[in-house]
Amino acid sequence: MSESPDISEIRRAVQALCAEFPGEYWRKKDQERSYPGEFVDALTKAGFLAALIPEVYGGSGLKLDAAAVIMEEIQASGCNGASAHAQMYIMNTLLKYGSAAQKQEYLPRIATGELRLQAFGVSEPISGTDTLSLRTVAVRDGDDYIINGQKIWTSRAEYSDLMMLLARTTPREEVASKTEGLSIFLVDMRKVVGNGMTIKPIRTMMNHSTTEIFFDDMRIPASALVGEEGKGFRYILSGMNAERILIAAECIGDAKWFIKKATDYSKERNVFGRAIGQNQGVQFPIARCYAQMCAAELMVHHAAQVFDAGGNPGAEANMAKLLASEASWAAADMCVQTHGGFGFAEEYDVERKFREARLYTVAPISTNLILSYLAEHVLGLPRSY
Repeated sequence: MSESPDISEIRRAVQALCAEFPGEYWRKKDQERSYPGEFVDALTKAGFLAALIPEVYGGSGLKLDAAAVIMEEIQASGCNGASAHAQMYIMNTLLKYGSAAQKQEYLPRIATGELRLQAFGVSEPISGTDTLSLRTVAVRDGDDYIINGQKIWTSRAEYSDLMMLLARTTPREEVASKTEGLSIFLVDMRKVVGNGMTIKPIRTMMNHSTTEIFFDDMRIPASALVGEEGKGFRYILSGMNAERILIAAECIGDAKWFIKKATDYSKERNVFGRAIGQNQGVQFPIARCYAQMCAAELMVHHAAQVFDAGGNPGAEANMAKLLASEASWAAADMCVQTHGGFGFAEEYDVERKFREARLYTVAPISTNLILSYLAEHVLGLPRSY
């Protein structure tokens, strides 16, 4: 795919940074289940995590398509962008709907790395992806809001200073439309952890630093409200499109890593007196994954361009996420098969990346929900849920 010199330079810069964090670094973090803080600090110092922040606030002022390239190259280099990617897509809500005071207070310090905006509190144990049924409530009390409830799968909460939180401010039975009554808050976690907020880590099959969070009469200032009260669900929809596009870009990066890993190995590995890559039974699965990845890559960049042009990329973002996550998972499976027994050995990094890649057909939205969206909103079929 042809691209501008600026985008090519971004790729080279990300590759150079990631080269400082080889497989040994990630294997150690994986074994210890520890957060790759050094890597996140390096991304921040290089300005990559401030890519979407306007220059007036100290960021790069790039568009989503460029941010997608950053996340893609992180994955293609064998690193794990999940440690920092939330700052990219959470940023969209603050940029579009935050007040001038909120932007001035937080964006410059996020750009420098003084503050981390990495936590996004949406999913709950009962409602799951049925966001309109969430039960966390925020009640106005003078100049404050008091919040009670619970969130789950809130990743990086232990390593974030700020959280974008979605809570119900008007009971569901009292709103004219089911999409009303939810509000977004920008919570300064430094002030509430241990003072109304409790964070409990959840151990998962990959090192994803995810947590469960409990709110017990957590008091935050009314100034934490982002935009208008009751409009939060509409606000996060645009952010969810950005999230899906960026995650899809990461999946493309993963697919490229698996394909290169399998290609290189199949050239070097000799069995029965010849390189296994000479066998069509090894060649064809790699070639098929490459074709699948290239097709998904086109959709990812198309979705990003629709987003950057100010359009509503709901269908494009969902299709990009679907196709890219499936391409990544197919490449992961192929890479393990190509390596045989060595695909399960930690030192090759294949098994680690395999576990990490499995997440994205499930989260941040599952394949089935994407198919339901396309069936209803694109094809006009009856709503299935």
